[in-house]
Amino acid sequence: MEKKLAPIVLFVYNRPWHTRQTLEALSKNSLADQSILYIYADGAKENATDAQLNEIKEVRCLIREKKWCKQVEIIEREKNIGVENVMITGITEIINKYEKIIVLEDDIVTSSYFLEYMNRSLNLYENINEVMVISGYNFPKLNNLPDTFFLYGGTNPWGWGTWKSAWKYFNSDSRSLYESIIDLPLDKIKQFNFDNNVDYIGMLKSSINNNWPYDIRWYASVFLKEGYGLWPGKSLVQNIGHDNSGVHCKSSNIFYHKDLVAKLNIIKQEVKHNEKAYQKITKWYKKNNHPTIFDRIIFKLKTFN
Repeated sequence: MEKKLAPIVLFVYNRPWHTRQTLEALSKNSLADQSILYIYADGAKENATDAQLNEIKEVRCLIREKKWCKQVEIIEREKNIGVENVMITGITEIINKYEKIIVLEDDIVTSSYFLEYMNRSLNLYENINEVMVISGYNFPKLNNLPDTFFLYGGTNPWGWGTWKSAWKYFNSDSRSLYESIIDLPLDKIKQFNFDNNVDYIGMLKSSINNNWPYDIRWYASVFLKEGYGLWPGKSLVQNIGHDNSGVHCKSSNIFYHKDLVAKLNIIKQEVKHNEKAYQKITKWYKKNNHPTIFDRIIFKLKTFN
């Protein structure tokens, strides 16, 4: 690639097995040996158990185990500031330095083509202000979609990228975002909730008192800015965190992909909401919107109270 590659930022804490799967997959990416990786490790909570302290120590040893990318920079915190604060601070620091970024958490296993997809897409759309985010994940069993497509407001926190020009619109104030969303016309509110098949407004409202989680605030920020997200027709990302091991989600296999896509045809296209893809995702939510999805939201919120 002629343009500089985007830096990768990985956020870790106390899950050594998940962190290893994430790093091993990342290191097998075709552009890993040309990329810089920043790893942010939050400090232990004051009430951390001995077992948790050992896990944190194990993770910090693991991230130093080998050269996962061309260059690895490790930022460790002595005190715990919470995963959301670590992420927002880390993203802002790196994006201010490099103008663009690829974001991973410790439970995101990537296809070997993930970095190429992210970098090509970031380069293709970097000067188009309406495009605010590149997503690496898509839901299982969504067939007959184009290799890439745009969704209005379309963000997903499982392996994504953006630019400084877009991240500057991130609003950390949940109350402000919630009030702005509920002031929208009813059809826009319905669209925000994927035809009311998932309660993103409820999630945003629940986050007012503690401003968790960051991803609902990022989604609302992009939606209110009338931004678009580029999605892959087939997922380049597997979230392995749905096993009750972390603070993000409870156990579930509805997000599981048997295989990750090997490669996509990435060409510049008109920035236009893909209604067909939106309806397929909406139907997926409708089919799978049992308590698991909203429970993972509440679980995350309660964990950080």
